[in-house]
Amino acid sequence: MSTMSLSPEKEDRLAQRMAALGIREDQIEETFVRSGGHGGQNVNKTSTCVMLVHRPTGLSVKCQSTRQQGLNRFLARWMLLDKIEAARQSRLQAERARIEKLRRASRRPSRGAKERMLASKAHRAVKKESRRKAGFE
Repeated sequence: MSTMSLSPEKEDRLAQRMAALGIREDQIEETFVRSGGHGGQNVNKTSTCVMLVHRPTGLSVKCQSTRQQGLNRFLARWMLLDKIEAARQSRLQAERARIEKLRRASRRPSRGAKERMLASKAHRAVKKESRRKAGFE
């Protein structure tokens, strides 16, 4: 992706971020549509709105922040990377939570918890016993 309106540093940062996330340019489907809102005749006759779809994940973004297509292309890619990163983070957090839940479930109960559980069982047994005695008298 090369555009005239962006500095080489910004393009390099974007390329580095895409490489760090393992996203290639050929995985991104890019379409241009006409923007809406402010901009007058420019908006009506040029397709400055950029829509990106990341094929492997199915995530999509739409950017019409500026009147320049080149800048919108950059911003849309940046937004897509943010979205992909957030999706990966939420998956990792869900996996960590699942593992922690399993770890807690398999952990032995503390002495206090075991004593409370046994006391509760004994209390229920006493209640049931009193019901049985009342029924036979």
